[in-house]
Amino acid sequence: MIDREKFVEMAKVNIAHVQAGGTASQAPGVFRVPASHYLDPERWDAEMARIFKRVPLMLALSGELREPGDYKAMTVMEVPVLLTRGADGEIRAFMNSCSHRGSMIVEEGLGHAKRISCPYHNWTYNSEGDLVGLTDRREFGQVDTSCLGLTPLPVAVRAGLVFVVLSPGAYLDIDEFLQGYERVLEHFDFASWELKWRQEIPGPNWKVAYDGYLDFYHLPFLHKNTFGTDISNKALYSTWGPHQRVQRPDPKLLELLDKSEADWSLDMMDGGVWTIFPHISFAGDHSGGMFSQLFPGPTWDRSVTVQSWFVPTNEVEITRRSNLVPDGTENGSAQQQAFMRHVVEDEDYYTGLRLQKALAAGAKTEVLFGRNEGGGHMFHSWVERCLTDDAPFSRPVEVDYETPQAAGRAGA
Repeated sequence: MIDREKFVEMAKVNIAHVQAGGTASQAPGVFRVPASHYLDPERWDAEMARIFKRVPLMLALSGELREPGDYKAMTVMEVPVLLTRGADGEIRAFMNSCSHRGSMIVEEGLGHAKRISCPYHNWTYNSEGDLVGLTDRREFGQVDTSCLGLTPLPVAVRAGLVFVVLSPGAYLDIDEFLQGYERVLEHFDFASWELKWRQEIPGPNWKVAYDGYLDFYHLPFLHKNTFGTDISNKALYSTWGPHQRVQRPDPKLLELLDKSEADWSLDMMDGGVWTIFPHISFAGDHSGGMFSQLFPGPTWDRSVTVQSWFVPTNEVEITRRSNLVPDGTENGSAQQQAFMRHVVEDEDYYTGLRLQKALAAGAKTEVLFGRNEGGGHMFHSWVERCLTDDAPFSRPVEVDYETPQAAGRAGA
């Protein structure tokens, strides 16, 4: 069930900031993160083990696997992953690796096949991951094929989003992880959305890159030649455990005051940037938008971001509804795709790589997040929680503003 009350609550907060002159959220203090937390290879190794190999990662919209037999193959941080929708309608996740010699079975991308065969020796699996065909079985020798299916990965689907843990046999409590966030995300009906385009963009350390997705402070300056100088840099933050929504004070919401709260349209209240810890940013609203999946690269100083633009399948006429694209640009077009690459690669990540280079040279021992940058406070506090706690999502995180090293004392 959609959490309508939360939408109304967030709209009221937004309206109050509009009426106060377009003010921003204010955290209790300035937050400090040691520069070494972006640079230390040992800490990065801990982040890979304690976060990216343990936390549920959003790898797909369920609409990408709409019919039984649909699949999506991808490599996530050197882990070959295969998502399938079985004949029973269930979405499953597996290691994309044959039980014979370990060869990757399916090329990366989307496809449809009720059965998939390994290109090496033609061992064949169904969409439930069972081994159903063994080439020259009599000559091969005696094996129990019931034990030779694809290696499963923990998977859960909520609000039309597919979450996977990259470690076979790992514990997955998706409800504890989402903290009720799915009841808000249900509004978008992501299960019915379709992909318009997808591209990959290289970037700096994953935290350097992700800081930008939670930061509106830089928008009218770094993006002065793309988004325009008239865009507000004031941010309002809402949280569900480690997950956050970022929005700007929106004068259009004042129109709601002429109506009863029962008549407030969710479609008027759903814009902004919706993030999913530790690596997802959805920038858009009910009419479509861009999912950015940010993954660490093979070394501490690199990352890769997969940009995917989706729109609702039932969207008959697609129009521009946000500041994400230039005036006159159609949602889902090649022009839009090129624009988004330029903004992120040539502005955000170009700056992030230079920032990272300066920090690595010893320019500063710490970086600062102001009271108006509360999203970074929460993000880095949750990163620290994951590094130091075996049950990181079992209780709220507490942000420590007293100790300069509070953003990450341990875990490094």
